[in-house]
Amino acid sequence: MSIFGKIMGAIFGTGSAQAQASPSTPAPAPMEPVDVAAVVDKAAASKGEKLAWRTSIVDLMKALDLDSSLTARKELAKELKYTGDMNDSAKMNIWLHKQIMEKLAANGGKVPADIKD
Repeated sequence: MSIFGKIMGAIFGTGSAQAQASPSTPAPAPMEPVDVAAVVDKAAASKGEKLAWRTSIVDLMKALDLDSSLTARKELAKELKYTGDMNDSAKMNIWLHKQIMEKLAANGGKVPADIKD
């Protein structure tokens, strides 16, 4: 499963259509929107450290028990068709976080407006 698929699976459920979606093709929306903040807040709370997942792709991946290494983030950037300089990890990380939040919303996730912007 792709890194994008693992993120989707961690939020929507591993057997969901969202978990099987590709980054370029949205999955059908679930019957009830999934409250992304509630799911990730709960996951983050269980980690025993303060995770700023609302602004950090690294902390989002940590909260979801995913590999957050630079190598994994570069792989995710390739999956999502990032065209910027992958050696500028700060810019790439900001772009990745924004893309993931947009894709969660496009696939039936209820993402708070302050996170999407």
